Amino acid sequence: MNIRSGKRMEFGIATAALFAVGASLAPVAANADALWEALTAGKVDVSMRYRYEDVDDDQLPVIRQAQANTLRTTIGYGTGLFYDFGVYFQLEDVRSIGDERYNNGGQNGLTTRAVIVDPQGTEIQQAALRYRGLPKTLIVGGRQEIEHRAAPLNRFVGTVPWRQNWQSYDAIRFINDGISALKVDYSYVWNVNRIFGEDNPLPDRSDFDLEGHLFSTTYSGIPYSTLEAYGYLLDFDANLLGNRALSTSTFGARFQGAYDWVGYAAKILYTAEYAHQTDYKQNPVNIAADYTLLELGASKAFPGPTLESLSAKFSYEVLEGDGPTRVGTVNVSTGFQTPLGTNHAFQGWADRFLSTPADGIVDSFITLQARVLATNLMITWHTYESDRDSYAFGTEWNVQAVRVFADHYTVGIKFARYDADNNVLNLGRNGPASAGKQAFDSDKFWVWGEVRF
Repeated sequence: MNIRSGKRMEFGIATAALFAVGASLAPVAANADALWEALTAGKVDVSMRYRYEDVDDDQLPVIRQAQANTLRTTIGYGTGLFYDFGVYFQLEDVRSIGDERYNNGGQNGLTTRAVIVDPQGTEIQQAALRYRGLPKTLIVGGRQEIEHRAAPLNRFVGTVPWRQNWQSYDAIRFINDGISALKVDYSYVWNVNRIFGEDNPLPDRSDFDLEGHLFSTTYSGIPYSTLEAYGYLLDFDANLLGNRALSTSTFGARFQGAYDWVGYAAKILYTAEYAHQTDYKQNPVNIAADYTLLELGASKAFPGPTLESLSAKFSYEVLEGDGPTRVGTVNVSTGFQTPLGTNHAFQGWADRFLSTPADGIVDSFITLQARVLATNLMITWHTYESDRDSYAFGTEWNVQAVRVFADHYTVGIKFARYDADNNVLNLGRNGPASAGKQAFDSDKFWVWGEVRF
């Protein structure tokens, strides 16, 4: 069993030790019973998720279809509070059931198979000290999971929960909601434990060493809406030039809400978001790119029991790009990037755009959702084109059905089909050998079941 350790974990332990100094000032010996009660009166959480994933990728002729049967298991324990301090610890284990017939992102070396980034291994997913001694404030130090919006809307910061090996952060985080309707969230991050597994031999795959400042504030005091402002300063100490180019400064705002359409017993849904991104510190590339999201839709509840709800939404999302920039012998993208985000939830489930192409992307898509017989159904159709030169990338269908039983059990099935456009620019400005993965068709299929307590 491989447990995450070494220098990155030492930083988390050192952070926790700082909190422990404050706790040591309390008369612990005189309150041994209270300490014991805090340690033993906590809560255990357990989850297990089995998933079958099938990937048919036309990116290269030598790439074979991949199938993965994997099981993710977590067990965590959160103590009660002792002098306002508490501890949370969680182990995560990912197992492949049967022979591995997929490229798990570089760890198993099966490069002739399509990529399914679910490497095997056992790791410390979370190990953090929590302090609640300040009014309306939570301080968390150590290894932890961070998100600023509930999944799947982790556009800039998330845990990548669709993959089996979730992303976590070695960080110190401050959350305050002392002002009515206002929440302030700041984190200083020095390491990101990525989804590729601790034993991955490829550069920058297992960990992202960085100096990161993550800031988000949300205000819900406006009728029918929520306003969010955010800033992300990321300085990656990466081995690869392309990853150093992810060092960016990003500032933006989001306005999202739902208005009660009384005459039709429905809701009008709307979102507007804008962000600007520039190069930061170690970035070798000059970057000035914008992000825009506009959404408009409607939802309606029904008495059921067959049809319980129905919604439709049109979305228009742009991540700008000004083409590749040559640095020495390497082409580096100038596209708007979200390296800490849960990117599977954006630009289609076929994962053709996990990194923004150098020419940027314009994603226009329609989403239909319904709850039928206690089952959540979703259908999405995307059409993609580049921001620079406006050539077509392709189109994509996404279909999903998920059902939750008794709050603890979940089963689901989903499918993604990406059809690439064969125009000259999409196939590569310097010939097919220079084409990005968005120039090739791909089909993906998943079935899963989960239990969580």
